[in-house]
Amino acid sequence: MINKNKNTQKRFAPKLNIKKGDTVIVIAGADKGTKGEVLEVLPKKNRVIVDQVNSVKKHQKPTQDSPGGIIEKAAPIHISNVMLVDPKTGEATRVGRKTVDGKIVRYSKKSGEIIK
Repeated sequence: MINKNKNTQKRFAPKLNIKKGDTVIVIAGADKGTKGEVLEVLPKKNRVIVDQVNSVKKHQKPTQDSPGGIIEKAAPIHISNVMLVDPKTGEATRVGRKTVDGKIVRYSKKSGEIIK
């Protein structure tokens, strides 16, 4: 039987391993192998916006602030298509969580180094 209730939504956003400001590498898609900084994380949509990755052209109407025209803008990509870059080796790594001094911190599974 199909549930026809329109208010079926997830109660909580998933816990993501990637944060704004992290350096990531694209592991799938047209921009595979590209490194960039995360500009924005969209947890409800499971997507991230990475600098210089998945850039699209957008026709923008002129306003008082901007002249308008065709601008290039980074579009969101799915979070499963990016991996965090290890701060020590510079390669893609998985992320773990552990408690250090009573605080939960992220660490690199490849080198064991704590991610700031």
